[in-house]
Amino acid sequence: MSIATTMKNSTAIAIGGFDGMHIGHQHLFAELGEHGTIVVIETGYANITPKEERENFSHYPILYLELDEIRHLDGDAFISLLKSEFPKLKKIVVGYDFHFGKDRKYSFEDLKTLFSGEVKVVEEVTLEGDSIHSHKIRAKVKIGDIKGANDFLGHNYTIMGALVAGQGIGKKELVATINIEATGFLTPKEGVYVTLTRIDDEEHYHPSVSFVGHRVTTDGSFAIESHILDGEVICNKKARISFVSFIRDNKKFDSIAELKKAIKSDINIASQKLKLLQL
Repeated sequence: MSIATTMKNSTAIAIGGFDGMHIGHQHLFAELGEHGTIVVIETGYANITPKEERENFSHYPILYLELDEIRHLDGDAFISLLKSEFPKLKKIVVGYDFHFGKDRKYSFEDLKTLFSGEVKVVEEVTLEGDSIHSHKIRAKVKIGDIKGANDFLGHNYTIMGALVAGQGIGKKELVATINIEATGFLTPKEGVYVTLTRIDDEEHYHPSVSFVGHRVTTDGSFAIESHILDGEVICNKKARISFVSFIRDNKKFDSIAELKKAIKSDINIASQKLKLLQL
C-alpha cells in the first residue's frame, strides 16, 4: 500500500522528531492503533536514525515534513495541513514536551483547543528513574556507553554506510575487514566494539568486531571497519553495523605485531560476549 493511500485511510498520527525511535517514542506509537501513521518533523539534525533509517524501527508508515517548510505556520494553518494530509484524522498523539508552529509558540494545550478530535499526550518515559531523550542517547554514544545507549533505544545503536577501500594491509598483515563511510550518522567514541554486521541486502547479521577511529599505529587515517567472525564474506556495496558493547579505547601500538596481538584479543572478547548473548 502506498504512503498516499495509507495517509488517506489513517485515523491517528504521532508527531515528533523521532531521532532514535527510542523506547520513549515507542510509547507514542503504541497509541496509534491499527490505522496509524508516524509524522516526522525533519529538522536536519537527526543523526541516530537519520532520514529513512527510522523506518527500520517501526511497522507504521512514516510521513516526513521538513521543518523549514512548516515552521512559519500558525496553529490553525498547521492543523489545516494535517487535515489535508489525513482526511480521516481523529486522533493526534504527541509527547509532553511537544511544541509546534512559528517560534514553537504552540504546545499540546493549544493542540487540544485547535483540533476537534482526540489529543493524546504521552507523559515522560523513564528508565530506572532517568528520563529518555535523544540528546542523552547521543551523549552516551559519544563516550562509548553503548550499553546505556542501547537500553534507552530499546535496540542496538546501528549505523549504515557505503563500502569504501581500506588501507590495504588488513587482509595481508592483520585481519580482513569491511570498511564503510557512514555519512549522516553519529560516530561512536573511537575504539573497538563488539558488533553485529549486516552485508549488503542480507537479512541476517554476522557476529563481528569493529573499529571506529584513526589508525594511529599505521597511516593515521580515520576508519570504520568491521571484521566478520563467522568466516570471510564478500561485501559489494554497503554494510550495517550494530553496536553491542564497548571493548577498549583506540590505542597506538609500537609495532604491527603488537597491533595484531591486540586484535586477536579483541576477537576473542567479542566472540565470547556474542556467544553469551545467544545462550
